[in-house]
Amino acid sequence: MDKTRALLLRLGIRSTLKGFHFLLYGLKLCLSSEDYLLSVYKTLYVDIADHFGTSRDNVEHCIRTAISNCWYKGNRELLYEIAGFHLNQRPANGEFIDILYNHLCQEE
Repeated sequence: MDKTRALLLRLGIRSTLKGFHFLLYGLKLCLSSEDYLLSVYKTLYVDIADHFGTSRDNVEHCIRTAISNCWYKGNRELLYEIAGFHLNQRPANGEFIDILYNHLCQEE
């Protein structure tokens, strides 16, 4: 979990954002079962929302805000490096989670 936290911080996603904590927990779930990547909105967001006592729409919004923070104010070059290719626009939530998931799997 420390690697995931460190990665999010290096990307410029502050721990004061709810989306930071939602991403942290969501990536933990994805690392425990890759099936979450196949159904981000219907399964992953629901489990994150249940854990934090909120709605899946709120989870989606907060994660989107965290990704925007990374894209506009964070370490975009690190994101390109992690993705393995140049992104022309801000990644969607599922794409961002998939990029981080694959990076974390490669590190293990």
